[in-house]
This record gives sequence, structure tokens and C-alpha cells, in this order.
Amino acid sequence: MDECPRCQGSLEELSLGDVSTVSCPHCEYADIPVDHDSVPETPESWRDALNRFYQS
Repeated sequence: MDECPRCQGSLEELSLGDVSTVSCPHCEYADIPVDHDSVPETPESWRDALNRFYQS
């Protein structure tokens, strides 16, 4: 990958120990792998939040 997928600028490779990634100094694109398999939390109701507040 020599060309940024976002702005077509030149990419720089950054490494730290055994881990490396590429980034674009022009648009700040970073090719960092992430895990998007999170389970959404149930939002807390106002009543539960206020009860928790007054109990502490």
C-alpha cells in the first residue's frame, strides 16, 4: 500500500517493536485494525441513574 486510500497521498510506515501500521501525514489516515464486535449496553434510565446517585 503506497497510496493513501483517502487522499491518494504517500503513506508512511510506523512501527513499534513487532507491531507496524501505515499512516498518511496529509489527511491523518491510519490503518489500525479494530474490533467492531462489541455488545451494545442497555441505556440506564433517569430513574435508575438518580437512585444510584442518591444511594452513594
